[in-house]
Amino acid sequence: MNHLDPAAERDAEPAETGRLREALAAAAYDVTPSRVPLAAVERRGRTIRRRRRTTVLGAGCAVLLAPLAFVTLHGPDDGGRVTRPAATVSASPTPSVSPTVSAPTPRIVDPGERVTAAPGFVLWLTEEGKHWTTPDMPELDQFRSVVDGNIDRGSPGVSMQSESSPTRAYLSGLYYGGEGTASVVEVASKDGPVRGHLLELPGNPGWGVWYAVADTDDLGGVTVRDTEGRVYATLP
Repeated sequence: MNHLDPAAERDAEPAETGRLREALAAAAYDVTPSRVPLAAVERRGRTIRRRRRTTVLGAGCAVLLAPLAFVTLHGPDDGGRVTRPAATVSASPTPSVSPTVSAPTPRIVDPGERVTAAPGFVLWLTEEGKHWTTPDMPELDQFRSVVDGNIDRGSPGVSMQSESSPTRAYLSGLYYGGEGTASVVEVASKDGPVRGHLLELPGNPGWGVWYAVADTDDLGGVTVRDTEGRVYATLP
């Protein structure tokens, strides 16, 4: 009885398997491999490298521009640093035009309305003329008419009444007949002009009352000027 070697049995190959291997090898020799597209591969590689370089440059610019928002100042000994925001340039504002200051005009009062120029020195106007009291005689109603014919309201003129105390002079009077609109009144004195105030009734009656309080009784003329600075009326 013949005995086969076990190793020989394992190495034995079926005939069909051998024939299949030979057929596959013959078919493989008949296949021609296609050319590798080297030019396309190189172009693709260059495109990828350019995209990576653009991305890196963009990120680097952002990092470099961020510190420009601040300026670092170094001292002579470089002992300390001061970081300040970078200066920004802004458009210069358009200079504003100062509004024109209009000249003052007389205070308009109702008939009989009391105006206190100083304690005891009170004035009021009626259609007939000027009324006033003084500190020495606060109960006495003094009066100067504009309708009794003693003044010509058609011509420029100024009158003055003065009452003095040991420390002050109380001045008042009429003004009338000038051109334009009365604006200011000044009384000459050794210490310089004394500026007063003007009162008128509504409706431009063509006359008014001026008054002032002075610290001296050494007084001179009275001048009323209009809103243009011209002489409205004067008392030499």
